[in-house]
Amino acid sequence: MQNFNIIQIRLLSHEKGDWKYGRMDIRAKMPIGQGLWPAIWMLPSDTVYGQWPRSGEIDIMEYLGHQPKEVLGTIHYGQDRWRYNSQYLELPADAPSFHDEFHTFTCFWTDDCILFQVDGMDIGVPNSRSTTLPTTWPFDQFFHMILNVAVGGNLPGDPDQTTQFPQTMEVDYVRVYQTQN
Repeated sequence: MQNFNIIQIRLLSHEKGDWKYGRMDIRAKMPIGQGLWPAIWMLPSDTVYGQWPRSGEIDIMEYLGHQPKEVLGTIHYGQDRWRYNSQYLELPADAPSFHDEFHTFTCFWTDDCILFQVDGMDIGVPNSRSTTLPTTWPFDQFFHMILNVAVGGNLPGDPDQTTQFPQTMEVDYVRVYQTQN
């Protein structure tokens, strides 16, 4: 078995695109294989509430390459300890996987709610201030976006002999919609 170090390729919008609320649409096609861990996520531009997870994290989409029909959306937060709300969406058996076709990953983010969708289908239920109780709701600050593909790590494990390289996460577009105040 070959030893792998965690490798990560990232595209960051920090100080180039920082948003507070809106709709984020990302149309992408995922890589496939054991040990691949692409994600579309957001971190606070300033750590107003303190270091992670106190200032929050918004995972619009996380995917494990060995589960090509499943994605999850998650919020991370917590003043006293790390807390998170993860919600999964699994495609039907007869549907093309996230590797086979492009899919649109959406985050609706308001002052009181974060909802994730894939191709217009909700991933679970909305996250709101009440779902983060008794801790604070840190999602009232500017966040920036990160698109990355990690190889290895605690969630997907290491690649194995079935994982073929090179792999890519193809991104067709990233669109952010906001209302003007």
